[in-house]
This record gives sequence, structure tokens and C-alpha cells, in this order.
Amino acid sequence: GYTVFDAENGREGVHIQRKHRANMLICDLIMPVQEGIETITLFKQSFPEVGIIAISGGGKIGPDSYLEVAEQLGAWKVFRKPLDISMLLKVLREWDSKRID
Repeated sequence: GYTVFDAENGREGVHIQRKHRANMLICDLIMPVQEGIETITLFKQSFPEVGIIAISGGGKIGPDSYLEVAEQLGAWKVFRKPLDISMLLKVLREWDSKRID
């Protein structure tokens, strides 16, 4: 199983990471206070060992543009909304097996 920490926005997510040291960040790209792109940038600088999965339903420019930027910033996987939970679990297991190897 997995231990999950929930954050209302990216700033809270960074605070939680400093306290609990998660192995994976699942990050929506459109959030209040601190958006996902900024959050991914901060995670890559401060917690480079953390895997990042970015998700987006888009916004004014559509999800693909946001997801491309997330990949360029170092997101390990990206998904369009609606999120397929079975696919998410599959990539989480893949991440776990990479970490064990």
C-alpha cells in the first residue's frame, strides 16, 4: 500500500514534503496559491530524488501545452484528466520497481 498526503495547493505540498519526505509527487498543474509548474520546479530543485506525475485538464491553453512544460521541467509521467486510476497505479508500481532495482 501507499501512504498518501493531500495538499490544497503547491505551497502546502512543498511544506508537507519538507516534513514527511514522500517518494512521489502527483501534481495537478492548475491550482490556487502556487500552480503545478512552480511546484514541479521547486521539487526538482529541492527534492530531485522525488518522482513527479503531472496531471491536467487544461485551462485556457488546453492540457497538452501544460503537460509538455511539465515534462520539460522533469515530470516523470504526465496524464490528461480525467485520470485513469488503474493506469496511475500501474505507473506507481513501475516507479516502485525502479527504486528497488
